[in-house]
Amino acid sequence: MAEDYYQVLGVEKKASADDIKKAYRKLALKWHPDKNPNNKAAEEKFKKISEAYAVLSDNEKRQQYDQFGSADQFRQQYSQEDIYRNFDLDEILRSFGFGGAKGGRTTFRTGRRGGGARDDYDDPFAGLFGGGMGGGRQYANMSQKGQDAEYNLSITLEESVFGADKKISFKLENRIEDINVKIPAGISNGKKLRLPGKGLSGHNGGPSGDLYLNINVLPHPIYARDGNDLYIEKTIKFTQAALGTTIDVPTLDGTSKRIKIAPGTQNNTKIRMKGYGVPGLKGAPKGDQYVKINVEVPKKLSDRQAKLVEQLAADGI
Repeated sequence: MAEDYYQVLGVEKKASADDIKKAYRKLALKWHPDKNPNNKAAEEKFKKISEAYAVLSDNEKRQQYDQFGSADQFRQQYSQEDIYRNFDLDEILRSFGFGGAKGGRTTFRTGRRGGGARDDYDDPFAGLFGGGMGGGRQYANMSQKGQDAEYNLSITLEESVFGADKKISFKLENRIEDINVKIPAGISNGKKLRLPGKGLSGHNGGPSGDLYLNINVLPHPIYARDGNDLYIEKTIKFTQAALGTTIDVPTLDGTSKRIKIAPGTQNNTKIRMKGYGVPGLKGAPKGDQYVKINVEVPKKLSDRQAKLVEQLAADGI
């Protein structure tokens, strides 16, 4: 069963910051190495509760952890340096009545996660356990997952609706990457596509990070998209709106559909073409296409037309 930081501290997921601090203090008093000399089981227990507290006592880390749901998944994305960054174990233990680790401050001072240069950092447990975790630089020799990368990918409305196979080329870590990408049908503007293992190289043999594609759907000259629905405008004459007619409406796949315009159709009327919209992702229903009717009023009339309109006006139209 995956380890859960909340269970490690014995608190509910909705626990307040004070409840988390109280729970850690109680456990720290029980499992601290000063009270359990030469006890490896207590040592491991203390490391686990300290790791849980390092994450849950930091609002940003806690929010990120809640998204993953387990400590195992969280550790796959965040290294030990990330977990203990800005976590001063000495100061916390002193507030609980302990002397803290030997040798002074033990807050992590790290650079970016995965692949690339990093600052020096200290092991917060090295002083407590006499270097039992291998000294201040043990983690520097551990394999680490590479940093994630992002790429802004612009696609056409047709590609977002029907899907597409794209080939992208970009520079990453002084090398040119050529990647084939499958765009799923129905993807919308602002969505992200994750390509596992296509990010920056890992550290000391660790796996590469992931590549996230930020999808940008380009404007279309005819269609507008709202969710899974498509919108198009068609202009008809005043007489067509009054008497009714039929018009051909283009669809995004290049075909057209003939629809009826009912007599007395008003300006800005929307006519629904069911099922002619965008496919839904992950089994969601397909959207519709809507035709917005614009009724054209003539700007200039001939003498004959003006007389006919005058007669209509006289008849109350």
